Amino acid sequence: MATPHLFAAWQKLSTKIVGVLLSFLAVALMVIGSTLFLSWQLEGSAAAINVTGSLRMNSYRLSFVVGELADPDGRAAARDEARYQVAAIEQTLQQLRQGDPQRPLFLPPSSTIRDAFATVNQRWHDTLQPAAQALLARDDVRAADAHNFHTQAERFVVQVNGLVQLIEQDSEQRTFWLRASQLLLLALAMVGTVSIIYLMFNLIVNPVTSLQEGMERMREQDFEVRLPVDTQDEFGQLAQGFNLMADNLQGLYGNLEQLVKTKTAALEDQNRELALLYDSAAFLQQPQPAESLCDGFMKRISAYFHADGGSVRVLDPIRGNLHMLVHHGISDQLVKTEHCLKVGDCLCGEAVAKKIAVVHDLRRIDDNHTLQCHRDGFVTVSVFHIYAQRQHLGFFNLHFRKPVSFNQRETALLETLGQLLGTAIENQRLAAREREMAISEERNLVAQGLHDSIAQGLNFLNLQVQMLDQSVQARQFEDVAEIVPLLRTGVEESYQDVRELLHNFRTRLEQGNLVASLETTIDKFQRQSGIEAVLEADSDGAPFPREQQLQLLFIVQEALSNVRKHAMASRVEVRLQDQYDFVLTISDNGAGFDTESLPGKGESHVGIHIMRERAQRIHAQLAVSSVVGGGTTVTLRLPRQQRRAA
Repeated sequence: MATPHLFAAWQKLSTKIVGVLLSFLAVALMVIGSTLFLSWQLEGSAAAINVTGSLRMNSYRLSFVVGELADPDGRAAARDEARYQVAAIEQTLQQLRQGDPQRPLFLPPSSTIRDAFATVNQRWHDTLQPAAQALLARDDVRAADAHNFHTQAERFVVQVNGLVQLIEQDSEQRTFWLRASQLLLLALAMVGTVSIIYLMFNLIVNPVTSLQEGMERMREQDFEVRLPVDTQDEFGQLAQGFNLMADNLQGLYGNLEQLVKTKTAALEDQNRELALLYDSAAFLQQPQPAESLCDGFMKRISAYFHADGGSVRVLDPIRGNLHMLVHHGISDQLVKTEHCLKVGDCLCGEAVAKKIAVVHDLRRIDDNHTLQCHRDGFVTVSVFHIYAQRQHLGFFNLHFRKPVSFNQRETALLETLGQLLGTAIENQRLAAREREMAISEERNLVAQGLHDSIAQGLNFLNLQVQMLDQSVQARQFEDVAEIVPLLRTGVEESYQDVRELLHNFRTRLEQGNLVASLETTIDKFQRQSGIEAVLEADSDGAPFPREQQLQLLFIVQEALSNVRKHAMASRVEVRLQDQYDFVLTISDNGAGFDTESLPGKGESHVGIHIMRERAQRIHAQLAVSSVVGGGTTVTLRLPRQQRRAA
């Protein structure tokens, strides 16, 4: 089971290179090791030759010293020297017998040399050493005995010479093998270098060159080039990948024109979709009635999808009715039949009940032509829903006289268009509700203004008329004379209040400029009341939206009206500071009043409630400060974070 894995591992380029290098390394280490071993042996043999050669010198020296034992005068010194030489020879033989690997010193491992050394050692111990010790033990040594020992020493030296020659012959042979090993190492280095260069060329250089040539041909758009796959290593896999890339590029360039046409068509479709979305969004943002909105919407999507007819229906969630708002391309009979559907009726009502977009093929679901749209010649009817903030508002149909299907992109486009139409319809409804709320709020303010001015004046006149009637019936003409001027004054005040209210209700901003409108209002106030009025404006802030400017103007008018009616002032100052926060103050030098008694007089007192409601509309803060005999100041502050952009 492991054989395929081993084979696959050997196919790798890295495995091949490492294997070859390790093989050469193993052979080189073997040859170098043998060379070192031979050198070590030669060094030990050379030391053995030197030590063995010293036996001859020691033997000759011992023979000479033994000859001097015959001379009585030098016998003592000769005996000591002879003992020293005997010990030296014994020590030398012991070294040769045991060897010394560290020096190194040893006899070559040859049986001939070992036998020759054994003979020399035996002759020394059996013959020469006993003879020398015997002569050293005697007190007198004759010349014949010394000559006899000399003869034996000569024979011992001859054997030692034979041993030295054998060691030298062995050293010569080992020297020959050492030279041969060195030559083999040199040859191995040359062969290894050539082999590695050859292998590198075959394993790396040639595949890289082939790949480079293929890339050059590929750069020249020769997509028919293919690389030979001779191995299963990394370069073989690279060649396979190159060939696969060449196949893909050849296929791509072969189909490039078709791909360009396909991509161009896809981009054109996307551009048409974007153009439809932009056009529809811009159209739906325009202020117009719902019928015009839906009619323009249907014309655009019908032209885009080449629909033969279409309609838009809105949902009445309370009664569950679907009313046809606009239509085109469908018969009057179909309009009459389906101008109002119930949720769940017919195919369209079922789609509304399920809240899913569907495309019906009428040929498959209405074989007997029971549906009016099928009888009118339509083959395909699609239903797409109109949503706004997840609120279902209705749906729109597209009718086709030919079989039509929508892909995923077209379905998403129609659903997006349905959401755009739903948002536009819902925005119209919200705008209508906002206008209705604004009118209602303004009517409340008008009612409060009438109550604060006209209603109170008429109530005063009613009381005076009753008193006048009683005085006339009682013939109290003195009281009548007092009541009539009061009635005339009350009527005049009510008339002035009506004129002021009419003037305020007709107030318009002059080109959206708050300061200019304030100047006009203050100038009219000064001419009508005769009270000096001054405007100080420091306006560096961004312009207000018109609705906020109008409320600010109404607040100033109401404050000036209170000054005219109640303050008995001779001067009014209006200050406008529009820096970080907007601050508007209206100050007079009139009679003033006690602000602590203000809550007990009701919200309608001197129009303060109206000013506060208008301030709340624009999220501003209104404060009234007054001192009896020291005038009144109305301050309105609008923080920057509550200020809307114009």
